[in-house]
Amino acid sequence: MKNRNPETNLEDLKQKILVQDEIMALAKSNSPRLLNKFRLVYPDFFKKLSDIQPSLKNSELIFCIYLKLNMTTKEIATCIFVTPKAIQNRKNRIRKKLNILSEFDIYKWFNEI
Repeated sequence: MKNRNPETNLEDLKQKILVQDEIMALAKSNSPRLLNKFRLVYPDFFKKLSDIQPSLKNSELIFCIYLKLNMTTKEIATCIFVTPKAIQNRKNRIRKKLNILSEFDIYKWFNEI
């Protein structure tokens, strides 16, 4: 791997940034394509979630994507047109479903899976 062309590495990095930007844009626009795009780019994320809780609904998976993207409660609420309180309630339900302790930062938990 060390003998790879630096230009190739730069192109790979640019491609990753473009994909991440596209995913963030899909999230911010509440696009129905978000779940499929994220599933294509990060298949391991859904495998790990499924191992923990196989019965997550698509709406819950999409909410997990928002948390994985480190979007704040207010940002998520704005994107999906609900109140911040509704987002806090969803976070609590996801915590229970995924057995995330209340002392543990939910964003840190999602960054680690």
